[in-house]
Amino acid sequence: MKAVKETQFTFPKQSSFYKGKVRDVYTIDNQLLAMVVTDRISAFDVVLPEAIPYKGQVLNQIAAKFLSATKDIVPNWVLAAPDEMVTIGRICEPFKVEMVIRGYLAGHAAREYALGKRQVCGVALSEGLKENDQLPEPIITPTTKAAVGHDEDISREDILAKGIVSLADYEKLEKYTRALYQRGVEMAAERGLILVDTKYEFGKVGDDIYLIDEIHTPDSSRYFYAEGYAERQANNEAQKQLSKEFVRKWLIENGFQGKDGQIVPTMTEEIVESISERYIELYEQITGEKFVKSPSSDILNRIEANTKAAIEKLLNL
Repeated sequence: MKAVKETQFTFPKQSSFYKGKVRDVYTIDNQLLAMVVTDRISAFDVVLPEAIPYKGQVLNQIAAKFLSATKDIVPNWVLAAPDEMVTIGRICEPFKVEMVIRGYLAGHAAREYALGKRQVCGVALSEGLKENDQLPEPIITPTTKAAVGHDEDISREDILAKGIVSLADYEKLEKYTRALYQRGVEMAAERGLILVDTKYEFGKVGDDIYLIDEIHTPDSSRYFYAEGYAERQANNEAQKQLSKEFVRKWLIENGFQGKDGQIVPTMTEEIVESISERYIELYEQITGEKFVKSPSSDILNRIEANTKAAIEKLLNL
C-alpha cells in the first residue's frame, strides 16, 4: 500500500501554497483553491508520523457526496473534483469559528461531563446523563478556528461579544448548521447509522455565505451503528462506532493526548493497515457504495495531471 504524505506541485497561475494538518492547499490566481486531501492523519491537533493509505480518497469522496447532497440548504465552495484526492473551489473568507453540533453526549463533550462540568460552550447539560446518551435536542458547541495549535471551546455569547461573527451572520450559521445536521442524520439513518456529532465550517464571498471544507466524514463526524444502540446503552456497553475516535482511544491507551512532553506511540504496519481498513469501512457504510481503491502506482503524477487539467479548464487557459 502506498500513501500520499505530502505534495509539492506547481500549478498554472499558482499564487501561494499552504500545508494544513491533512490538506495541501494551492491558491490559484487568487481566485481558486486546489485542495489535495493527503493521507496524513491528525489527532489531538497533532499530525501523526505515519500516513494512512486511501484515507485521503475516503475523505474527499465522502465530502463530495455530502456537499452535493446539501447544496439545496446552503451553497458550497466546490467547483470541481478532478481526482479522487482533490477538490477545487472558490476562495471564501472563512469565519473564525467551527460550528460543532452534537446530538449525543460523546467524545469531547462526554469527557468534559465526566470531569463534572455541566456546561459545554455555554450550553447547559442536565444531570444524570451517561456517555453516548441522546441529548433532548441537538446542541451547538462552537470552537475557535486556530491557525496553529489547539482549537478552543467558545460560547455563542463570547463569539458575539468579541465581534468574531456578527449577530446576523451567526444566526444564519446556526440555521444552516441545524439544517445540515438534520439532513446528515436522515442520510445516516438510511444506512443504519446514527450521526452522533459533526462540525461545519463556513466562509463568505461578498455578502454570500458558503459551506466550505469537508462535511460528514470520519475526520469531522462521529457515527454509531443504529442496530443495538439502545441495548448497548441500557447495558452500559461501549457503542459500536465509525469515526476517528478509535484512533484517539488507541493514543490515549498508549499515553498520548497531545500534551507537552508526551510522545506519539509507534505506529506499526498493523496499526496503519487497521486504521486504513476502518476508514474504508466507514466509506462503504455511509455511502452504501463499494470503495474502489485508486491505483497506487504513480499517485503523485496522476494527482498533478488531473488537477492541472481542471485548473486550466476553470481558468479558460
